[in-house]
Amino acid sequence: MQDLLDPLILSRWQFGLTTIYHFLFVPLTIGLATTTAVFQTVWVRTNKEKYLRLTRFIGKIFLINFAMGVVTGIVQEFQFGMNWSDYSRFVGDVFGAPLAMEGLLAFFLEATFIGLWIFGWNRLPRRVHLATIWLTAVASILSAYFIIAANAFMQNPVGYQINEGRGRAELTDIWAVVTNKVALAAFPHTIVACFMVSAALLIAVACYHLYRNQHLDVMRPLLKFSLWTMVGAGILTVLTGDQLGLAMVQTQPMKMAAAEALYTTSTGADASFSIFTLGTPDGTSELFSIRIPYLLSFLSTHTLDGTVEGINDLQAQYTQLYGPGDYSPTIWVTYWAFRWMIGLGLVSVVTAITGLFLTRKGRSPKHRWMWRVGIWAFPLPLAAMIMGWIFTEMGRQPWIVFSLLKTSDAVSPNITGVDVLISLIVFTLLYGALAVVEFGLIKRAAQKGPEPAAVDDPDHDDASASGDRPPLPSTVY
Repeated sequence: MQDLLDPLILSRWQFGLTTIYHFLFVPLTIGLATTTAVFQTVWVRTNKEKYLRLTRFIGKIFLINFAMGVVTGIVQEFQFGMNWSDYSRFVGDVFGAPLAMEGLLAFFLEATFIGLWIFGWNRLPRRVHLATIWLTAVASILSAYFIIAANAFMQNPVGYQINEGRGRAELTDIWAVVTNKVALAAFPHTIVACFMVSAALLIAVACYHLYRNQHLDVMRPLLKFSLWTMVGAGILTVLTGDQLGLAMVQTQPMKMAAAEALYTTSTGADASFSIFTLGTPDGTSELFSIRIPYLLSFLSTHTLDGTVEGINDLQAQYTQLYGPGDYSPTIWVTYWAFRWMIGLGLVSVVTAITGLFLTRKGRSPKHRWMWRVGIWAFPLPLAAMIMGWIFTEMGRQPWIVFSLLKTSDAVSPNITGVDVLISLIVFTLLYGALAVVEFGLIKRAAQKGPEPAAVDDPDHDDASASGDRPPLPSTVY
């Protein structure tokens, strides 16, 4: 019972659960904002009503998702003070800088331009109004970068010095923090994965309506665009993931070793990629595995004869550097999270490629169950991103800031297990209720489909007078 009320364990569970829940909205916000901007651009350039309807339709889902993301994101920062005060005291001077930049710069711009986009319909000229949604999309991506830069400090601490008198890390070089090699590698990998998630949602919506022969003129181009987005983003995710893997090997070799359940240092053919591995109960050696020779060497060093350090050898090195202790993460979590991340992402891309083949030249799948595959495949890339986050954070353990601060030393000293348990239960119930609301709102908007445009266009007079284009309706939310 004492272990069940351990403040450290409960605090880790609470932070993990609330972060995963908040992360459900992040990739959709980034992907849908950009997709909305793309379709509004096409509408402005072509003046075709179907693209205006798509803009409004995707924009409505984006706004619902953005609102829920803001609500759940606020809770994240409170946890630093409630459950992780020793962490906040130790790295607050460094970690707080990119978070402040995210809030004061990126989020401020995002919120401002979202407001202009919502209320600027029929009030701003078309191209000015178009600029507001593009700036919203850019601000959302910029916001993600600052968050990733803050997290990258936890993976690869740079731009700081330790103040022995105060017992904390202090910022010395903000440029080093925001250009951390881990942040530069993780950012593109995260963003293109976000486009996979938003594409999966729009594929599901398009398949839902096409399955019912509804809104065909709008849903067919949406499906085609989303399928190509999934394939393109999937390819880029693999390429950027390769670069992130190289950065991980350089900064956190134990994480790569844990990802492959590699217990002994290996070179060349022995540095193989394990598709499946069984280890001893104590996690110190391997019993059985299915491996692809040379692949781990190539992924880790881009050579076929590279050397990859193993868990046992790294454990011995870290013991000498940092003192006695277990410096390996929970192997089965990192190993399987890494594989689920890759597997779910690949299945998503293969599904999209199949969809492109089945719908080539305007064809429709012969069997209606194929539409259902497109609908139910939506969670796959989202689950892949969640697995990637779990791998990233769990693979860093036992460190909360690699090589500087252990997770066990970061929890608030005066908090009790009962305190955390009560807040954990409250957050779980609250987030459960919000999940029902979120799912209901998005489901209702998605099932309703795009509405016809029916409000005067602010460029009506200029367009008609110039003869460049006929007047088209716009909308206001």
